Amino acid sequence: MTSKQKKMLIRISAAALSMAAALFLPEGELPQAVSFLAAYVIIGWDVVYQAVRGLFCGRIFDEHFLMSLATIGAICTRQYAEAAAVMLFYQVGELFQGYAVGRSRKSIAALMDIRPAFANVERGGEILAVEPEEVAVGERILVRPGEKIPLDGLVCAGVSVVDTAALTGESVPREVAPGDEIISGCVNRSGLLHIEVTKAFSESTVSKILELVENAESKKARAESFISRFARYYTPCVVLGALLLFLLPPLFFGGAWDMWMNRALIFLVISCPCALVISVPLSFFGGIGCASGRGILVKGGVYLEQLAKAEVIVLDKTGTLTKGSFSVTEIFPVGMKKSELLELAALAESHSNHPVALSILKAWGKKAESVQIKGLQELPGRGVQAEIEGKAVCVGNRRLMEEIGIFCAEPEAYGTVVHVATEGRYAGCLVVSDEVKPEAAAALSALKKQGVKTTVMFTGDVQKVAEKVTKTLPIDRVCAELLPTDKVAGVERLLQETSSRGTLIFVGDGINDAPVLTRADVGIAMGAMGQDAAIEAADIVLMDDSLLKITQAMHIARRTMRIVWQNIVLALGLKVVVLLLGAIGLAGMWAAVFADVGVSVLAISNAMRALRFKEHNERTEAQGSADL
Repeated sequence: MTSKQKKMLIRISAAALSMAAALFLPEGELPQAVSFLAAYVIIGWDVVYQAVRGLFCGRIFDEHFLMSLATIGAICTRQYAEAAAVMLFYQVGELFQGYAVGRSRKSIAALMDIRPAFANVERGGEILAVEPEEVAVGERILVRPGEKIPLDGLVCAGVSVVDTAALTGESVPREVAPGDEIISGCVNRSGLLHIEVTKAFSESTVSKILELVENAESKKARAESFISRFARYYTPCVVLGALLLFLLPPLFFGGAWDMWMNRALIFLVISCPCALVISVPLSFFGGIGCASGRGILVKGGVYLEQLAKAEVIVLDKTGTLTKGSFSVTEIFPVGMKKSELLELAALAESHSNHPVALSILKAWGKKAESVQIKGLQELPGRGVQAEIEGKAVCVGNRRLMEEIGIFCAEPEAYGTVVHVATEGRYAGCLVVSDEVKPEAAAALSALKKQGVKTTVMFTGDVQKVAEKVTKTLPIDRVCAELLPTDKVAGVERLLQETSSRGTLIFVGDGINDAPVLTRADVGIAMGAMGQDAAIEAADIVLMDDSLLKITQAMHIARRTMRIVWQNIVLALGLKVVVLLLGAIGLAGMWAAVFADVGVSVLAISNAMRALRFKEHNERTEAQGSADL
């Protein structure tokens, strides 16, 4: 509990004691009125102050104005007990609201704790503890066991195990050794690590994630925006309604002025829109907090709302549906030895970070330090070309071979086929295989049962390889042999087929999917630890590569939207009923207190459920069920 909340609790207790004392004093006498008024001042002075301040700042029709107008009116009609009670219960509701918001922020605050306090930098033979922002690219830092990794870099010396729980939501230890890349935000668990910094703090993974989370509230869902607009028009309307309720019956029907004034004041208390204005944004904030605690970073409530309406999900193959850990399984040389063909392909791919290229380099197992390579050029969606020891070499898919006038047959083998040509002559091909993720079938089945109508796989591989991958997966459509631009065009076609009520989700590994992530209704980058393009382009970032995280995100989104609509119906429904009862004299000031504070407490309590993610749901997802 914060110091502000503690002070409010003391004020509530003091006001409650003053009201309790008033009940033992002679009814209708001055001492009782003074005791109730003392309680009112203790608990409500700041509300009245905010109302007066709002009048001078242009915020006339807010909740403070409504509460102040209603309670001062009650005092003018000598309803001292009711005035004090309304203000007391209003402040109790505000205290509960503050506690609820605090709890919802805790899960995000836990994620924010990944920000390192310092970095141990090696300078002039000394180890200096400095702010992470002060460390330059190329400098070396020292990370001791138990410390957070402050900056992205490359391990120079030391072997250790790092804990990624703060980023992924799960404690998945990862071993690191010299030569391995390491990202900020993880915790060094065992050995001493010397790391060469490769990114400034402002460009580091931890900095980008913190910026993403801090800005999440700025992107409001349609329901949130509707509530904000609704409150702007609703409050002036109910003030006008209360005024008409006070004036019209006495003027035209001969009613008693004091009776209709009392009903108008009750009308004002009931109409306060606190429940709607607070509970709906709190529901989205709770959903974002719940997701962040599981390593799912959502950039705003709008994306939770759109994810809940997912109708079509498009998944990239490599690194998303498959592990992305390729290995060379077969080599088919033409006119040369297998080792020569492998070396030629590896030299051409020596500067590429594509998973297929890395697998070829790993199979070769050497370094191209003494080999002369010129004119290296990457051809997106096709391959690479270079001049190696004076010879023109092209390495890539069949499309690249056709472009240079070489027509070749695909071997009868499972995997991605990498063709090699040198000096305009076909030199053979390598087959690089990837494995489908073990949880892929279960995750896709769960998404289907959650309401997704169509699942689509995008890949740059040939149709035959794509169809082999989907034999064991519940994929409805396959689009193969796609260039990055083809993927964007494919998403645009699917968007036209998607119904007006549904949305299209694209899921990619973030390496080269930035254009498609941006074009989809919701772009989800998975396994995106350290990938700047993914964090920038995606609307939702999954901090590990498990497909089950998508089903968890869908579960959180749908549950959050259910809670949002429950709160809207609850708040509006009860208020309308009690407003009508108050207008015809069947609801008194105590009913008004319930309609305001009671409904707020109920709606906020309901919104708090968005923070929870029950463990049995995880087990259900793992089994491929949609009863989430």
